[in-house]
Amino acid sequence: MPRIEPLAPPYAADIDRALGRWMPPGVSHEPLALFRVLHRNPELASRMFALGAGLLGHGLLPAIDREIVIARVTARSACAYEWGVHAATLAPRAGLSPEQLRATTRPDAAVSAPWSPRHTALLRAVDELDDTSRLTQSAWDALRRHCEEAQLLELLVLIGWYRTISYLANGLLLEEEPWGARFPAG
Repeated sequence: MPRIEPLAPPYAADIDRALGRWMPPGVSHEPLALFRVLHRNPELASRMFALGAGLLGHGLLPAIDREIVIARVTARSACAYEWGVHAATLAPRAGLSPEQLRATTRPDAAVSAPWSPRHTALLRAVDELDDTSRLTQSAWDALRRHCEEAQLLELLVLIGWYRTISYLANGLLLEEEPWGARFPAG
């Protein structure tokens, strides 16, 4: 049971419009529980929408890079809720294989699947930031070989954003979406 109950339909007209903006067109399921909880505070939800939508829909990182980073951040945060949402929808569309998605949940993610040097650098950066809140010079140099400065800035924000989302979902005790991918056991 979540600590704050998601809103349930019927929604007030303004909430219905706002939730509609958060979901991709043509989706057949209810808006995500996370979005419905956030709309208990519409002002906060509105502020969060700008950054979240910008990172997902208008970012400079290729979709596959973004989804590898999101999968790794949410896996390291033990956020089955958000990992499952992305693993069921955006990650496969971006080109991640089931093997690669499973690998993001393993302690040795950077070597447990066939990753490109670019993707290995991304995974190692997520791990270093999660472990120490810093990047070593060697991790930074590896990223610089593959990313432009604007992409590097976006990457750091993306990692921090999905850490925040993981804290939110975990802190609220959100249950996995029924259609979401299941977080691999062990």
